[in-house]
Amino acid sequence: MTARPLEGKTALVTGGSRGVGAGIVARLAADGAKVAFTYASSKDRAEAVAAAAGGDAHAIHADSRHEQDVVSAVAQAADRFGGLDILVNNAGVGSFATITDLTMDEIDAMLTINVRSAIVAIRESLAHLGEGGRIINIGSINADRMPFPGGSIYAMTKGALASLTRGLARELAPRGITITNIQPGPVDTDANPADGPAASNMLAAMATDRFGTAAEVGAFVSYLAGPDAAFITGSSLDIDGGFGV
Repeated sequence: MTARPLEGKTALVTGGSRGVGAGIVARLAADGAKVAFTYASSKDRAEAVAAAAGGDAHAIHADSRHEQDVVSAVAQAADRFGGLDILVNNAGVGSFATITDLTMDEIDAMLTINVRSAIVAIRESLAHLGEGGRIINIGSINADRMPFPGGSIYAMTKGALASLTRGLARELAPRGITITNIQPGPVDTDANPADGPAASNMLAAMATDRFGTAAEVGAFVSYLAGPDAAFITGSSLDIDGGFGV
């Protein structure tokens, strides 16, 4: 394996301007890929992520709540790079409350961003992905294990990604495209800090005594996007510190 296993590859990462997404962008770029990524709000933060990644990292303004934004982002990435080899569906939101306390707007946002936008991105990317193409969904360990109340709808959306991944593996294999689903556990980000108010409860459910890092998730994504992972498809793979085992 070369020191830059993704040299010559092109990638689109949705929701890549912060947290886990920024870690994925950084690692793909470090491993040689040209990376486009979407952001919904802060242009300054997105441009900082692109500058830090170096190479040909490129920020695209796109709100995953809106289908046309996702369609446009895929087209812009493919046009900029002359094609697409890797799609990472990372954009996601979570609202945590009992099903009776969640608003329908909150529920619709999770369904739209966590599930529907991934479907749109996959459908659009298939016009550009060829032999050796990779689709990597970022799910959650909560799809399998939700050890506290208030996460039922979020867990359902991440379970949908796992089911989508399994189903599409058979559709995509004849085209030489693999699809996988990564299920992170608690990861230290600004939205879910390792010293935040919920951290002690999460750590109590884990085998390890720490949160994961965005860099660790990024490394896992890069491996699945690379040549050594060509025989992995349809799988949901945990990177969770033993959450709920």
